[in-house]
Amino acid sequence: MLKETEELLLKKYSIDEKIVKLSEEVDEEIQEEFFRIDEIREYNQLKVLNAMQEAGLSDSHFNWTTGYGYNDIGREKTEEIFAKVFHAEDALVRPQIVNGTHALSLTVQGIVRPGDEIVSITSSPYDTLQGVIGIRDEKGSLREFGVSYKQVEFLDNGDIDIEGAKTAISDKTKMVVMQRSKGYAWRKSLTITDIKEAVEAVRSVKKDVIIMIDNCYGEFLDILEPTDVGVDVMAGSLIKNPGGGLALAGGYIVGKKDLIEMISYRLTAPGIGKECGLTFGMTRNILQGLFMAPYVVSQAVKGAIFCARIFERLGFKVKPTYKENRSDIIQIVQLKDAEQLIKFCQGVQAASPVDSFVSPIPWAMPGYDDDVIMAAGAFVQGSSIELSADGPIRPPYNVYFQGGLTYDASKMGTLKALESMQIL
Repeated sequence: MLKETEELLLKKYSIDEKIVKLSEEVDEEIQEEFFRIDEIREYNQLKVLNAMQEAGLSDSHFNWTTGYGYNDIGREKTEEIFAKVFHAEDALVRPQIVNGTHALSLTVQGIVRPGDEIVSITSSPYDTLQGVIGIRDEKGSLREFGVSYKQVEFLDNGDIDIEGAKTAISDKTKMVVMQRSKGYAWRKSLTITDIKEAVEAVRSVKKDVIIMIDNCYGEFLDILEPTDVGVDVMAGSLIKNPGGGLALAGGYIVGKKDLIEMISYRLTAPGIGKECGLTFGMTRNILQGLFMAPYVVSQAVKGAIFCARIFERLGFKVKPTYKENRSDIIQIVQLKDAEQLIKFCQGVQAASPVDSFVSPIPWAMPGYDDDVIMAAGAFVQGSSIELSADGPIRPPYNVYFQGGLTYDASKMGTLKALESMQIL
């Protein structure tokens, strides 16, 4: 570390000298892990570049239309590129998709029909999707439309219960769903190997069942994506990994062409589908963000590794550990109590480039059963690929740390969290 950098941390950021020393030690210790991250980044960067070149991307695609958005060549080119990147037949990439939950909701509601059954083989889905399905009572849930649901719990070691999944599938099962990321759960995220094994098991029972995956937080963590190993359709948010911190809003859905067509009718209206939908001049932001995404994701992963190791060194339980393979950008740190959770998030907020002067507090966030605290001083509101930390105020007081457009910014989030907690 430069002497000037150390002085900046001590004087301008008020980081304790003991934290700075620990930071230097951890930074050296984790460099070996970064080599593997860089290899994955390089492959994915070239994959995205190749997709844009094969699609013949031109600056003319950054122009936009008005009104209905008919013949929007930029929108069409964006969806072609996303399909190529994820090795899928077709894609929907729209700013009208307000978040990851909306993308997932469109996917499920566009495909299932009254009388169908959904089976989740990765236990209960993320809190906000529970209202969509009807696990939690919400107006307009799929349960109100006669769609049934059941779930298969994870094994004690955190693996998918493959035999349980096979048994759960019935004649009326239309869709099997998986959630790649851990969400607000203390478990490992699904690796591509896990997903491949689950797909093969499901297909052995019912070949024509539709397999869907929530890919939020998982894009570009591996050289393969779920659509490379047999998943029919997957969805995610543009203000997470694939937006690279530049997309202002939106979500994506990629998969088989007939399924994307069905989902597009839910997005707009039957008979209209993909043909309409203004992009509001966001094509360049979305595509430039996609181009930057492999690099930005690699920086976020490095920041998560730093966070894991520094808290391991201090005796906290973390998941994953700093040496484990990762399948999403989220780092869990298990804290001692609610006060530590709040202080951690307040420290991350203080490290942010935007609203660093704000002190977050827990609140009743829509879609969640418990009060949630969220630190997110981002250039794009709610952008999880930017530095953020959050968690529900409930035992065992896990905080979920993610993002950072650069490794240095992400590392600063950990340092300010430690400073705020005052545990050294």
